[in-house]
Amino acid sequence: MQMEFCVPCLLGLEGLIAEELREMDAGNVRAENGRVLFSGDEALLARANIRCRYAERIQVLVGSFEAHSFEELFQGTKALPWELWIGKTDRFPVKGYSLNSDLFSVSDCQSIIKKAVVERLKTKYRIPWFEETGALYQLQFSIMKNVVTLCIDTSGRGLHKRGYRPAANAAPLKETLAAALCNISRLRPYHQLYDPMCGSGTILIEGALMALHIAPGLGRSFTAEEWRQVPPEIWERERKAAAALRKDNDEFHAYGFDIDPAAVQVAEENARRAGVADYVTFAVGDIRDFTPQTEKATVIVNPPYGERLLDVQAAERLYRVMGQRFPQMRGRSYTVITADEDFERYFGRKADKRRKLYNGMIRCQAFMYFK
Repeated sequence: MQMEFCVPCLLGLEGLIAEELREMDAGNVRAENGRVLFSGDEALLARANIRCRYAERIQVLVGSFEAHSFEELFQGTKALPWELWIGKTDRFPVKGYSLNSDLFSVSDCQSIIKKAVVERLKTKYRIPWFEETGALYQLQFSIMKNVVTLCIDTSGRGLHKRGYRPAANAAPLKETLAAALCNISRLRPYHQLYDPMCGSGTILIEGALMALHIAPGLGRSFTAEEWRQVPPEIWERERKAAAALRKDNDEFHAYGFDIDPAAVQVAEENARRAGVADYVTFAVGDIRDFTPQTEKATVIVNPPYGERLLDVQAAERLYRVMGQRFPQMRGRSYTVITADEDFERYFGRKADKRRKLYNGMIRCQAFMYFK
């Protein structure tokens, strides 16, 4: 069955997601602000969940329409073919948000959408009420500038939750953003990757998963595995195909350092859970002593900046140290993600390239040095 999909994502990652979806043979891929749309079948639904590195979740796009009143919201929702998805006993809770729209009460919108779906299903199934004890079909709505978009989530837990990081240090970097940093830093399977302030090891683990072509969703489950529309054999086939993409190599290795011994221990445990422990080496180390152990090095770091862990003055001192420990040198590149607009001034050099990204709700810049 052909269907439309909506992929919500962190701002700044739309292009990366569109590229990886095209590589998965997705059709009609369109990158928009904060989301990517595409079309495909049940196999692509499973494939995208298992393989996507940068997406937050995969949603089936049921429909979209304009609404300025609760009556228009009710009628627009009721007109959509919910019976194609939701069965007589299935669960279908509703959640979502509204921005810059006439309908601004999220709780009222939830209630009206739920009522409209129930009324539609009552007509189709000819039953007076729904027990909602079966498979989960989480309804997601967004209302942006009076345009309502209604989706059903297929992922369950966000796709950034790979399953290897049950514990994390303070202010952890999302796995999807860490993977994106590896991508924009042009990490290759023959590179040596370094993070001198590695925390829970997320950047290094995501870099290893990418270098080894390990699909990030292989170790977890998804809500749509309970759906009758996606048979178990499709999930089994897509998992086998994803596992077959793995390419072990002796050229890639990652090195992580942190001043906190407890963080290093957590990072080692996470790498073991991710199945990449043989490709990542962790050690206790201070940024002031950092020197890559190999001639060529791709350095990616998410330093603690003022809004997260350090006060502004401490962060500025840290940036100066980084400027000293990250010298211009042939074969080395550096990517630093921070919310501090004055980073370059304290680091001591203008970046060769800057890229706007979001770490959760914090607007950041990726400062890249490669010349």
